Amino acid sequence: MPAAGGGRAFWGPGDTYTFVVTGEESNGSMFALDCLVGAGGGPPPHRHLAEDELFYIVEGSIEFTMGGATRTVGVGESVFVPRGSEHAYVNSGSESCRMLAVYTPSGMEGWFREVCTPVTDPDAPPPAVTPELIARMLEAGPRHNVEWCV
Repeated sequence: MPAAGGGRAFWGPGDTYTFVVTGEESNGSMFALDCLVGAGGGPPPHRHLAEDELFYIVEGSIEFTMGGATRTVGVGESVFVPRGSEHAYVNSGSESCRMLAVYTPSGMEGWFREVCTPVTDPDAPPPAVTPELIARMLEAGPRHNVEWCV
């Protein structure tokens, strides 16, 4: 499970994110995080204007939508999202899914730090998604090269 403390674990929209490698640690080349996506978790459609993204499924499965096509991705499978591509994912199952997300170059960690809530109890589930969280996500997007498609 993600560990609390050190400013490395955050609760997001139905998810728990733990930083694995930051831009500071990779000299700006990448940002990687462990994503524990709870049932129903996942972001609305969006695009990253400055980073490519790679998702690799470690546990469970997740439903990805990109380029108008939706597919379920399971353990050992990956999805590459080129910068500028509209995409979204949702955990449509009843169990959590764990995936590794890698952004190249780095930079998205700033969005997670600004928008998400630091984990205080690594055994607790993420708090409920609130209108305030959604507003923070939308408002912070342009500062971090994220365009929301909602």
